[in-house]
Amino acid sequence: MIEIAPELIGLLGFGLMMVLIVIGVPIAFAMLGVAAVGLFLVGGPNHAATQLSLTFVEQGSNFILIAIPLYMLMGQIVYRTDIARDLYDCVYKWLGRLPGGLAITSVVACAGFGSISGGSVTAVATMGPMCMPAMRRYGYDDSLAAGSIASAGTLGILIPPSIVLVVYGIWTETSIGALFVAGIVPGILMTLAYSGTIYVRCKRTPALGPVGETFPMGEKLRSLVKLLPVLATFLIVIGGIYLGVFTPTEAAAFGVFSLFGIAFFMGRMSWRILGMTLRETMHLTGMIFVIIIGGHMMGKFVVLTGLTSGLVEWIMALGLPALGVMLMFSLLFIALGMVLDIWGMLILTIPFTFPVILQLGYDPVWFGVYTVIMSELALITPPVGINVFVMAKVAPDVPLNTIFKGVLPFFIATLVLVAILTIFPSITLWLPHSAGMT
Repeated sequence: MIEIAPELIGLLGFGLMMVLIVIGVPIAFAMLGVAAVGLFLVGGPNHAATQLSLTFVEQGSNFILIAIPLYMLMGQIVYRTDIARDLYDCVYKWLGRLPGGLAITSVVACAGFGSISGGSVTAVATMGPMCMPAMRRYGYDDSLAAGSIASAGTLGILIPPSIVLVVYGIWTETSIGALFVAGIVPGILMTLAYSGTIYVRCKRTPALGPVGETFPMGEKLRSLVKLLPVLATFLIVIGGIYLGVFTPTEAAAFGVFSLFGIAFFMGRMSWRILGMTLRETMHLTGMIFVIIIGGHMMGKFVVLTGLTSGLVEWIMALGLPALGVMLMFSLLFIALGMVLDIWGMLILTIPFTFPVILQLGYDPVWFGVYTVIMSELALITPPVGINVFVMAKVAPDVPLNTIFKGVLPFFIATLVLVAILTIFPSITLWLPHSAGMT
């Protein structure tokens, strides 16, 4: 009987999982199937059965997982009760008169939506129907209009509270509160980078994005009232975590409670909307939970085979400087983004990259933010680019290649920001450091 080295089994399992994901098998099932068979081959049937049952029990009873449906519920409330439209109207009154002002408004509104939703696709689906018609009325270039919305949607998974940061924190046992606080400054910088990209392009070529309507100062000031639901919720959630008043899970509960109260007070919450909100939240939560369990199973499999330690030793033996290794990881993320969605990228990269960055001395909180930013690119990278396909459904008469062309400047802006944050990691870490979180 031919014996196969555990490392080779791990490599074959890893490759098989990639193939299954690429051909359309749901990520969670691909991970669970490969991990179960792999653990059976390497550790035997008893070990495989034990690890499978333990993983379901451990993750099913993990208190921090309660935060995921709560943050998703926050996003659904904002989406269903038109709080997002109020946010857009307020931002438009202040920024619409700038060159490319409506596109900049879309970016800032998506950032604001992300600050209480934690999702990306929902941001595009919510803001697209509001932003795209407005930009078309003013004669905006379709590529700029659609590209800015699709790209700005990625801010939702970086600006806290972020579902992706929660999952990263669970998988790597990194403080979720520290990850949330660390995402604030990069999120603001990315919002400014995207807005600056639009402004410069429209300043040079005014036909791309003509200026919008100018509003009197009194109307601008009155519009700030519409920011209160978003601002209050963000301060409750992130401010409470930063000050140490809440854990991330407690903050999520208070955030949901405050949004429900605001929606009822504004007369925008009905039994029908409540039912749709809860139903969609349960659907999304189930999907994320199975992915988390599958990710843990896959992690146990690759560790058992020795594939993780072998890869770490190989990378360290190359003798590359830390920045050289990060450049290699960045190229890997870009390549994977062409064939995988964000969850596939996280699942395939974290088990191998995380041990390496610990060896190099990088802070796991910083690496969490880096990983999320690089994973954002998968949302706008052809041919997968989920945000682009969502935008294509919002504006079905805009060709896909036009939208992909529109996201290119934002793709480049993201890479520039990643380079800055990699060279100067203190930009990301100073806020959690100041709160004593790292």
